[in-house]
Amino acid sequence: MTTTTLAVLVPLLPFLGAAAGLLLGRTAPGFVRPLAVLPPLASLVLAALVAVRQGGDQAVDSHAELTPTGSVPIELALHIDGFAALVAILVAFVATCVQIYSTGYLRDDPRYPSYAALVSLFTSAMLLVVYSGDLIVLLVGWEVMGICSYFLVGHYWETPEARAASLKAFLVTKLGDVPFLIGLFALATDAGSFRITRVLGTVASGHLHHPTLIALLLLAGVAGKSAQFPLHTWLPDAMAGPTPVSALIHAATMVAAGVYFIARLLPVFEASSAAMVILAVMAAVTMAGSALAALAQDDIKRVLAYSTIGQLGYMTGALAVGDRGAAVFHLLSHGAFKALLFLAAGVIIHAAGTNSLAAMSRMRGLRDRVPDAYWTMTVALLALAAIPPFSGFFSKESVLGAAEHVASGSTDHAPGAAGWIVLVAGLLTALLTAAYAARLWLLAFRGRGAEAPDHGRQPLTMTVVLWVLAVPSLAFGGLAYRSLPGWFDGRDLTPTLLTSVLSTGLALVGGLLTYGAWQRTSALAARVPAAPAPSFEWEHLQGEAAAHPEGDASLVEAHALADHGPADLAHAPDPGRLLLGPLHRHAAVGFHLDAVYTALFVRPVQAGASLVRFLDSEVVDTYVRGAAALPRLLGAAVRRAQTGNVQTYVSALLAGTVVLAVAVVLVATGA
Repeated sequence: MTTTTLAVLVPLLPFLGAAAGLLLGRTAPGFVRPLAVLPPLASLVLAALVAVRQGGDQAVDSHAELTPTGSVPIELALHIDGFAALVAILVAFVATCVQIYSTGYLRDDPRYPSYAALVSLFTSAMLLVVYSGDLIVLLVGWEVMGICSYFLVGHYWETPEARAASLKAFLVTKLGDVPFLIGLFALATDAGSFRITRVLGTVASGHLHHPTLIALLLLAGVAGKSAQFPLHTWLPDAMAGPTPVSALIHAATMVAAGVYFIARLLPVFEASSAAMVILAVMAAVTMAGSALAALAQDDIKRVLAYSTIGQLGYMTGALAVGDRGAAVFHLLSHGAFKALLFLAAGVIIHAAGTNSLAAMSRMRGLRDRVPDAYWTMTVALLALAAIPPFSGFFSKESVLGAAEHVASGSTDHAPGAAGWIVLVAGLLTALLTAAYAARLWLLAFRGRGAEAPDHGRQPLTMTVVLWVLAVPSLAFGGLAYRSLPGWFDGRDLTPTLLTSVLSTGLALVGGLLTYGAWQRTSALAARVPAAPAPSFEWEHLQGEAAAHPEGDASLVEAHALADHGPADLAHAPDPGRLLLGPLHRHAAVGFHLDAVYTALFVRPVQAGASLVRFLDSEVVDTYVRGAAALPRLLGAAVRRAQTGNVQTYVSALLAGTVVLAVAVVLVATGA
């Protein structure tokens, strides 16, 4: 079987599995789980075979014209280079793990058949994006993922949060897709083809006429799909969906598509220095802002969601300095440990009965209830914080090393300003990432208070997947940079000494600061009543502090932490409040971006819709009703004249005759 045939089967098998699952979901429910797990597993095996045959060398290209379309043809084309081969393995691997995990996580869900089919379709669409050599075919997979995300995020459609989140995800991503589509057509017009190889050839020959405009249009779609500032607000709300969906979207599909798209068409963006600087600024704001927001979230899944946004910022930062090898390296590494984080979070939520870190911090012994999730999440958090020798260290250092090379002028792949922006933001984010990773670990597993509830053992399918994902989270980084440099454009992925020392040191500082803040706030929480009465006043604590200045000074700190109110006492043990101070309340709501968008876009659109509804019902419908009422009134008047009395008719006839005669005489006299 040829490599091309194998590559075609990779996205085709999950698609067929989705179709069969939908057809047999009601009539033969026993086949649903095999149809959910076996197609992505087979795609994983085939993707590995394609990668072995491709070998990281010359790209595999194949194409066939779909239909004559005039001057710019649309073709069914494959373009499989080293990046595509590795990303396809990641997608199939994570999708298989998610499907296996879901058989236990959603074992009692009556909508599991449709869920499993949508996950398979989602996987197929992402694999189509990865292997596609034609931009229109890529766009098909791009849009199918958007539709699938709408249904999967809204899986629990009974809840208003899920309905609102699914609609928000769909609309925000579509907002970016409109300029993205315009950019694709502009790019194909300049290149004379939608084929990726011909587009790249046009860029290399210098015949791309509007590189900055095209790059910025494409960047809008990437910002929406990959949840980059300012179109990132949909991703934290998407946590309303099932946890396995969160793992799939955040680790290997949807959000990874935008980063992969830029990596595949990076020369288009490199043709414009302005676009590279804008990409760097977008990455820097995304990295730092999302890390601050993650440090203030109470929902464990929202912490991980903002973490995903920040790690995607690292990837776009690597692309902004012209190193797609580092970007894809971090994409692969992040895919493994972020999938593990979400799936482990699902186990923890199942055991604790809540998503709230504040509630978990008041549960003693939660880690003993979920030992598998405890150990594997610890590995994943260390990889997220980029602590050596875990995989995140090597991939994140490759990003920072690439930024350092550009900032110092060692390479000229991008403007020096882009290098400095990404480097400074990346180092700051390294500190914040370690801080929120340590905070999550401490609040979830070092709780103090009542014994954690016992909800029984988790299904084996859930815990086994965690250990499978823990292996690449621990070992992938070190193996990749030593044995796979040829798959990453031949770039040297070895971490540089300066950035390694700086970022690791900052990560340790962030972890230690969080630990110190946790100790202080935990000691404070132990001295405050666990469930204060509604009449409890913080002035009482201040009075105690004034009466015992040597021993109770920390009670004044409690006032600053809890922001005036007994309702906030539950959050007093949170070290994030102490670390962020007055910035905490703004970071907790994503720096009010949703409120800004509501004021600038949502309310004007709603006001416009209300105006249109008013005009339709009160103006347009008035004319319609009037047009119907006038004949009705005339008919009523005529009906009144039809009395059935012959004398009345004769009298009216004579009166009419007299009127006509008088009129004739008057006209004749006037003439």
